[in-house]
Formats: sequence, C-alpha cells, structure tokens
Amino acid sequence: MASVDLTDEVTCAICLNIYIDPVTLPCGQSFCRTCIGAVLDTQGMRGYSCPECREMFSKKPDLERNLRLNNIAESFQSADQVKKGIRIPCTNCILFPVPAVKTCLLCEASLCENHLRVHSKSAEHVLTEPTTSLENRKCSVHKKVLEYYCCEDAACICVSCRLDGDHRGHQVETLSEASVKKKEKLRNTGPTPCIKSNPAAGNKEGGADQEDG
Repeated sequence: MASVDLTDEVTCAICLNIYIDPVTLPCGQSFCRTCIGAVLDTQGMRGYSCPECREMFSKKPDLERNLRLNNIAESFQSADQVKKGIRIPCTNCILFPVPAVKTCLLCEASLCENHLRVHSKSAEHVLTEPTTSLENRKCSVHKKVLEYYCCEDAACICVSCRLDGDHRGHQVETLSEASVKKKEKLRNTGPTPCIKSNPAAGNKEGGADQEDG
C-alpha cells in the first residue's frame, strides 16, 4: 500500500517549514505561532486578515493552539529525522534539522558544529556526546550537572554535593580527570597470565619420591 505524503498538511504557509507550536485562526487556517504573530503585528493599521484565505477580521484574532496538529507535526518531524539519519538534531536549528555533535548539560541543548563554535567555553558548560537523557547526567538531589567524581564514595556528584552535601571534604576529581585515570588503569592492567600445571612434571616428582622411599 502506497504511503501518503503529509508534508503539505504539516507545513506552515508563511515560513514553508514544518509547524512549530501551530495555532489556528477563526477562519480555520493554521500557522506557526511566531509566524502568524509577526504578520498580524504588521496589519494593525489597515485591519487584520488571514494571509492564506484573505478572510478579514474586525479585530486582532485570538490564536488558538492546535494541540492535535502540533502532535502530528512533531511525529512527522521525528520520522523525517530518522529517515534522514538525524538521531539528535541541533536545538537551535529550527528551520530544518541539523545533526547535533555535542549536548550542553547546563543549557540542556544539543548543538551542531556551527552553534558549537559560538557556544560558551566556560567550564560550567559541560559538553557530552549528543543525548536526550539529560536527567541521567544531573544530580538527583540538587538537579545540577554532575561535574565531579567522589573517590571515597565512588560516585558522580555535582558542585553542591561537593561544597555543602554529603561529600563535603571528600577527595574529588573532575569527571574528565577520573575518566583519564580509569582508562590509564585499564590500559596498564593486562590480562592475567594463565599458569597451567604440568602433569608430567608432577608424575616425575612423585616417581622420585617413591624411589627415595
């Protein structure tokens, strides 16, 4: 059975991209909230009208959020990203999906190569491989980014845990330092040699004992 192309049904007639937070006018036409908002803001002097069907409104129309259309657009966007091989898109590329190369745990945003170049280089902006599981990278108590490794408790902790929490005064390292040491340890710890017994040698020794006896 042939699939139906729904691209036109989830595309904003103003920006020509998949809907982002779609809203519906009284005439039934839907647009991205920011797109139609910008258009209506320029129409105040000569009245308001729908940019699609041209229906006139006596006053600035209310923008009703179209939750169902929003869900359909998000599902379509996700399917389109999978089809294009984009697993985690850049948060800042809203016009079209671009693959993210890093995720900032502080900003809770995924970044493509271009946005990564202009992103803050401050140490508090911890970068990881692209991920959507941000809760796993944050302290369950303080809801802050896990930046340190407590050597005494063998646990990843945040800055609040280190300064004021249960790990205050403990020996800690940054996660990057702990990771490097762990890799070095694994690299230097070679496989344990397997020492095999020599049955022949044992029998020989046993025979010697018997001869001595």
